[in-house]
Amino acid sequence: MEPNQYDDPVKSPIVQEIILSNRIGAISMELSKRLEIDPVKALELFYESQTCADLHDKSTGLYLYSDLYIADEFIQEKQNRQA
Repeated sequence: MEPNQYDDPVKSPIVQEIILSNRIGAISMELSKRLEIDPVKALELFYESQTCADLHDKSTGLYLYSDLYIADEFIQEKQNRQA
């Protein structure tokens, strides 16, 4: 009998999505503080960004970095778009 790939509950897709959602919330709160904007607006801006798309794409490896690093990446992305 094959071992169940979800014997470790942390590897469950549902748990992984919960973890990612929590991280996105934390990143948005950090952006809200840094940019001095409403947290909901920060969340909207983050969800529309390439940085958020990269965070969801496991092949980029961005998910391995800290929330503060990802917030920095987002701010750099926005600055590059304005330049």
